[in-house]
Amino acid sequence: MSRSKERSISVALATATCGLLGSSIPAVVDAQEEPNWDINTSLLYYGEDEDRVQEFSLKAIIRRLYTDDRVFTFGLTIDGLTGASPSGAIPLDSPQTITNASGNSVYTVPAGELPLDEEFRDTRVAITANWQQPVGESSQVNIGASASKEYDYLHFGLSGRFSKDFNKRNTTVSAGFAVASDENDPEGGAPIPLSSLLDIGDLSNHLGTDDKDIVDVVLGVSQVISRNLVVQANYSFSNESGYLNNPFKILSVVDATTGDTISRVAGPGGGPSHEFLFENRPNDRSKQSLYTQAKYYMDGNVLDASYRYMTDDWEIDSHTIDLRYRWPVGNDKYLEPHLRFYTQTEAEFYRLSIIDGAPLPVYASSDYRLGDFDAMTAGLKFGWKTSDNNDMSVRVELYQQSGSIPGGQIIGNQAARNNYPDLNAIIAQFSYRFKR
Repeated sequence: MSRSKERSISVALATATCGLLGSSIPAVVDAQEEPNWDINTSLLYYGEDEDRVQEFSLKAIIRRLYTDDRVFTFGLTIDGLTGASPSGAIPLDSPQTITNASGNSVYTVPAGELPLDEEFRDTRVAITANWQQPVGESSQVNIGASASKEYDYLHFGLSGRFSKDFNKRNTTVSAGFAVASDENDPEGGAPIPLSSLLDIGDLSNHLGTDDKDIVDVVLGVSQVISRNLVVQANYSFSNESGYLNNPFKILSVVDATTGDTISRVAGPGGGPSHEFLFENRPNDRSKQSLYTQAKYYMDGNVLDASYRYMTDDWEIDSHTIDLRYRWPVGNDKYLEPHLRFYTQTEAEFYRLSIIDGAPLPVYASSDYRLGDFDAMTAGLKFGWKTSDNNDMSVRVELYQQSGSIPGGQIIGNQAARNNYPDLNAIIAQFSYRFKR
């Protein structure tokens, strides 16, 4: 099928920076003389410092390319996570004992340290399937399905996307949707929101499974500006409803003057040494985001820049700037530096602790991911062609995150403690892509 020169340039720009799986602008698939296979695999390691979360992830995306731009895509991801995860409790000047979320054991946190649940571990298996084909001379349709299973979490989803070319294929508009139904089945049952953490074996404040539904809508447009520049813009709306709590997160109940967690006496079988409550989040969340991206081709080099703004009805606003520069080295190698900046405000119900004796808030969470923080990712990717013309790459990046607690939430002795420690992590990925 013939294409204009501008269309060819846009394809080159789109494919030139797609070394990472899941790139924002997908590569356009030209009609093939014969059906073939395009297989993209990667192995990723993510490791946080202080023996926190460690992840190994194996991913494969298999594309079956047919004539007339018809494509079937199958994806498989296997994730293994382990390490220690922040529980949401605050550090103290004395040791504290905490019952794990399943209620079957306790762990002790040394004085002055951030409480981390060291039993955090999980395995996730996820699959996706998509079918893409032309509709008429200038349109395409894509339908897909997804499913994933974790130890205590089950996901099913469906998606669809329609795109149409205009202006001699230099302009493309698209509309897509996705729906999902997720089931949360934590060991011991989902805890009653804002109920107390109890002794070992006492699950009287735990219920059964809880579900949530997700609906996403995306509207987009891409435009070839010149022979060297292509841009795109997307608007997306997302709504989650149902059980949105994290059943593993708790809050410390503290003295109104000292800010120290209230002590309690554990039962004969063991239990928490202090008062803690399970978190509670609203059962509905709507998010809107605007995403823009530009790719500029410069004599073999490609600059890829994107910006994303997100806002939601939990009062979280975030900004993301992502920069990549693909720099050829010889005829069959390239370097790709990467910088990413992210910042967000805290959710309206984010709080460090709960004051003992005060009326309970309707919603409260001390999950650091809902707090006010900044993050930066910096790294380098090196890619090359193998002797049989396949693609290989290695990527290494450093991630740094630092956050802060609103001043009005700091009480008494809390001011002398590090309530939001910095987070540092390393990311390493090996990718191999081949065609058959």
